[in-house]
Amino acid sequence: MAIHLFQTDNTEAGLAEVPRQRITVLGSTGSVGTSTLDVISRHSNLSVYALSAGSNAELLFQQCLQHKPRIAVLMGAADAEKLQQRLRDIGSTTRVECGPEALSAISSAADVDTVMAAIVGAAGLPPALAAASSGKKVLLANKEALVMAGALFMQAAERSGAVVLPIDSEHNAIFQCLPPAAQQSEQFADRAGVRLNGQGVRRVILTASGGPFLRTPVSELDAVTPAQACKHPNWSMGRKISVDSATMMNKGLEFIEACYLFDLPPSQVEVLIHPQSIVHSMVEYRDGSVLAQLGSPDMRVPIAHALAWPARMDSGASFLDLVKSPDLQFMAPDLDRFPALALGMAAAAQGGYAPCVLNAANEMAVAAFLDGHIRFTDIPRVISGTLAQITCREPLSIAMIQTVDTQARAVAGELVKAFRVTPEQ
Repeated sequence: MAIHLFQTDNTEAGLAEVPRQRITVLGSTGSVGTSTLDVISRHSNLSVYALSAGSNAELLFQQCLQHKPRIAVLMGAADAEKLQQRLRDIGSTTRVECGPEALSAISSAADVDTVMAAIVGAAGLPPALAAASSGKKVLLANKEALVMAGALFMQAAERSGAVVLPIDSEHNAIFQCLPPAAQQSEQFADRAGVRLNGQGVRRVILTASGGPFLRTPVSELDAVTPAQACKHPNWSMGRKISVDSATMMNKGLEFIEACYLFDLPPSQVEVLIHPQSIVHSMVEYRDGSVLAQLGSPDMRVPIAHALAWPARMDSGASFLDLVKSPDLQFMAPDLDRFPALALGMAAAAQGGYAPCVLNAANEMAVAAFLDGHIRFTDIPRVISGTLAQITCREPLSIAMIQTVDTQARAVAGELVKAFRVTPEQ
């Protein structure tokens, strides 16, 4: 596991300073990206090297004005050209580039210390892998990088000496609850799971809010609309991630991610429903102790933790008032209500290319649902059908992952057509 102590000028307990960092923010116009820039703006020793966006050129323009990156990246050439002209007209020196190659370049540039990997979906894998391969401090918010290529990603980070710190609130919480020695590179020279067992860890527990349909009658889920699915009760997120939370596929992907991040078998990872989203995750030890990380449901908390680690700094988030907070509830997930979670856990147990197939099919199914082409309850059906049709026993490689990803999307696309609803339905 490639998690190493990020050196600072003063590492005495409680006195460590937040290191100066030049940061590339991949997906700067998304919810995690904008939260990251908010945290950066609060600290003078943090500066922006590069920003990237998919197509939100207007917000990227505003971010360039405020943060003055050396480079900005958009996916479309025409959009990039227009943005470049707008920046030139106001005297900005930011250089605008376009395309996937540019993303990998700003992730591996020699002048970059830290990369926030916050591009949603499979598109975020290549630049995140480029950052890990070039020894950067990688703040990993793109869970698909580990779901699709977890073993290869962690191996690349370990070879380069990269720092990999989780940004998902659940994995960040687990990391904070691990023994201090388990966060040192020396502890992960071999298999991290063995080391965690040696540190007395029995299992890690991922908490899940249950999303907007935790108590909705299952018979009514067929009629769920995209607007309803995107209305999360606790978190403000993008549309795709919000739907994943509603199906609990988000937790299925996080289950896989936890196995790779902490090198644990699925039997040592558990999911609990916690509707209040105050306890972000827990680590259970063999002596019966359970350590939990609590905080406001604000992504700036894990972002600030990872940027400052091993120090601490202001995030801008509100502080948790336990007196005024609601009672804390925990319950086992209903896998009949949330079949997507069951599919994620099964893919983790199967390993190999199954998580890659799962992720590709889910992206296709969620996009189809958001476009009104299939029902909410068809999402896990598309995923299950795709998993049933694609098997691959080739050795793991990036090239084969890309091939399997393409094949899975094609199969899922055909299944979407089979489930397609008509206006009358």
